[in-house]
Amino acid sequence: MTAAFRLDGKAALVTGSTRGIGKAIAEGLIAAGAQVVISSEDATDTARVAAALGQPGLACDVADDAALARLTDFALAELGGLDVLVCNAGITGQPGPFAGIDMQDYARVMAINLRSQVVLTGLALPHIAARGGGAAVLVASLAGLRGNGRINAYALAKAGVAQLARNLAVEWGPQGVRVNAVSPGFIATELSGPLLADEAFMARRMAATPLRRPGTPQEVAGAAVFLASPAGAFVTGHNLVVDGGTLVSDGS
Repeated sequence: MTAAFRLDGKAALVTGSTRGIGKAIAEGLIAAGAQVVISSEDATDTARVAAALGQPGLACDVADDAALARLTDFALAELGGLDVLVCNAGITGQPGPFAGIDMQDYARVMAINLRSQVVLTGLALPHIAARGGGAAVLVASLAGLRGNGRINAYALAKAGVAQLARNLAVEWGPQGVRVNAVSPGFIATELSGPLLADEAFMARRMAATPLRRPGTPQEVAGAAVFLASPAGAFVTGHNLVVDGGTLVSDGS
């Protein structure tokens, strides 16, 4: 790994980092030299993954503002400061059209996927600025860039995440803090297992994806490490789409 992609001596916090994309991002940051606070809402999973990776960990329900404050304080105490924040925690919620949507589910999806990122960036970015600047990576989604008849609140929240990155980039850029979003497309994870096993779905989706395959969590992690590292030092307010070309394809 070239020096431009190194994060030696840097302190990072990654939410939703015990599986899938979040865990891969944490592993990528660690491989680049950073110390990383591991977190998820499940205390057992958090302790297990933190121990396996040799990093500090704290369980956190990101829908709880007080828990986010405790997580930030924990990261500062354990690592001595913060240079990198990755807001990854999220849920998909109940699929279906907006007509007839369950508003309680809507509220929870918005709280976890979008509101938590507003709160956590508000808590963490001042500390990143105080260290002389750094980076935040907000995990959005391809779903926030395309119309869809079944992905409702999730897509709306993820579109908001991309806009949050743009706004925060303008707000915090003068203090040396870069804020970007990453929008994964269809990624092969444990959660996407049922779709991976659906031959009809996969045939349709891969036909609309120029690379003709799902992505891997490590490929999303590579984008996040780039945005967090000196290699991305002049990139801010960007939404980096990691989707094998699905967004730009007409399916032909």
